Amino acid sequence: MVPAGKRLPSILQVIVSLGLFLLIAFSFTAKLNLPIQLALYIGWFIIIVLGIRLGHKYQDLEKAALNGISNGLGAVLILLAVGALVGTWIAGGIVPTIIYYGLKAIHPSIFLLATMLICSLTALATGTSWGAAGTAGIAMMGIGQGLGVPAPVTAGAVLSGCYFGDKMSPLSDSVILASSMSNVEVVEHIKGMLPIAAISYGITAVLFTALGFHYSGQVDMSQVQSVMQAMQNQFDITPYSFVPVVIVLALLALRLPSFPVISFGSLLGIIWAVMIQDMNALTAFNTAWAPYSIDSGVEFIDSILNRGGMSSMLSSVAVIVFGLGFGGLLDKVGILETIANLFSHRVKSAGSLATSTIGTAFLGNVFGSAMYVSLILTPKICAKNYDRLGFKRKNLSRNAEFGGTLTSGMVPWSDNGIYMASILGVATLSYAPFMWLSFVCIIVTIVCSYMGWFVDPCEPVVTDEHNDTQIVSEKQALTNA
Repeated sequence: MVPAGKRLPSILQVIVSLGLFLLIAFSFTAKLNLPIQLALYIGWFIIIVLGIRLGHKYQDLEKAALNGISNGLGAVLILLAVGALVGTWIAGGIVPTIIYYGLKAIHPSIFLLATMLICSLTALATGTSWGAAGTAGIAMMGIGQGLGVPAPVTAGAVLSGCYFGDKMSPLSDSVILASSMSNVEVVEHIKGMLPIAAISYGITAVLFTALGFHYSGQVDMSQVQSVMQAMQNQFDITPYSFVPVVIVLALLALRLPSFPVISFGSLLGIIWAVMIQDMNALTAFNTAWAPYSIDSGVEFIDSILNRGGMSSMLSSVAVIVFGLGFGGLLDKVGILETIANLFSHRVKSAGSLATSTIGTAFLGNVFGSAMYVSLILTPKICAKNYDRLGFKRKNLSRNAEFGGTLTSGMVPWSDNGIYMASILGVATLSYAPFMWLSFVCIIVTIVCSYMGWFVDPCEPVVTDEHNDTQIVSEKQALTNA
C-alpha cells in the first residue's frame, strides 16, 4: 500500500514512465549497442522523478531501491555459485562427459529431439539454463550447422531443453526464487509444475521430431566425430564424472540449502579436476573464479569450453542488481498497485487468473529487463487474487514461473535475451519463434486452467483494507469458473 499522504500514479503516468523506459531499453540494446545496465540505471531516475511528483521523499525512494536489491541477493549468491560450478565442472571433465555421452546418442533424423533432450539433462544437472546453453547448447549449435539445420531452429530446440531442465531442477535459482516469493516449498513448486510441463514437453518433442526428419537428408557426421574426439583428447572421459551430479542432486533432494550445496558441487569439480583430469591444484581452484581456459587447437571446442567462473557472471549480477532496485522503486511508487487494481476486477476464474499472471510476468521481463525482477514482482501483484478466489499459492508460483522464466529469453534487452543471443550467436527475435516449449507450455497452462485441470482450490481469503486483518470465508467448492 502507498503510505498516507502519497498519491497513486494514474494509468497515464504508468504508461508514460514505463513507456519511456521501454523506449530507452530498446534503443540501447537494438540500435545503439549500449549495455542494458545503463538503461536500467537511467530507469531508476525516471521512477524516482515520478515518485517525487507523487509526494515521496528521495531518501524513502532510495531505501525502497535498496530493499528491492536486498530481497534478491540470495539469487545473486546462487548465480555466482552457479558460475563457479560451471567453471569447475568443465575443468573436472564433468560437463564434457555429459556432452560426450549425449553426442553418442545423436542420429541426424532425431537431431533436434536429441538437442532438446541433451540440453534438458544438462540444465537439470546444473540447475541453470545459462550453464546448459553455454556448454551443451554451444556444442549443439555447431553440430546443427554441420548438419545443415538453420541456426534459429537449433537455438529454439536448445532453449526449449534448457528452460525445461532449469524449471525441473531443484538447483535452479529461478525455481527457488519463484517458490520463495510465493511462500511455497521448492518440492511442492516443482510438483505443481510437473504435470503441465510433462505434457508440454511431450508435445514439443513430437514437433521437433517431425521437423528433424525434414532436415535429415544429406548430412555430414564429421562434426559430431570431431567434437567427441576433441573431448577425448582434452579430457579423461569416464562415467565416474557423473558422480558429482548425482551427489549434488541427492543433497538438494534432501532439501538442503541451495547456495552451500552448489558451492560444495564446485568443490567436487575442483577435486575431479585434480584427481581425474590431473590438473594443477591452484589452476583447478582458480576455475571457480576465472573462466576455464584451454587451447586444444580446435577453435570450435575452445569456444565451447572456455567459460564459467564467478567473474563470467558479474555482468549479469549488475543487470540483476539494477533490475531489483528498479522493481523496488516500482513497488514503492505504487505502479504495481495501479496495475494490480486494473487487473483485479477482471480476474474471476482460474483461467483468467492464470492468463493475467502469465501476462504480468511477461511484462515484468519487458519492463524489468531481468527474469529475477519478473519473479519477484509477479507474486506481489497477483497473490491477493489467488487468496481472494481461493486457489493455493503453488498455482501462483507455477504460473509466475512459466510466465516469467519461459519468456525471459524472448525479450532482446533482458538479461536472458542478451545472454542467449550472444552465447548461441543468433539474434533474439530470430530464435524466439522456435522456442516451442515456452509457447506450448503457456498455452497448455491457460487451457488447463480454464478447464479446471491441475488447479488446486483452497479456502478463499478476504483482506479487510481498514484494519489489515484477514478473514477466512466459509469453505467453498471452488474448482474453476
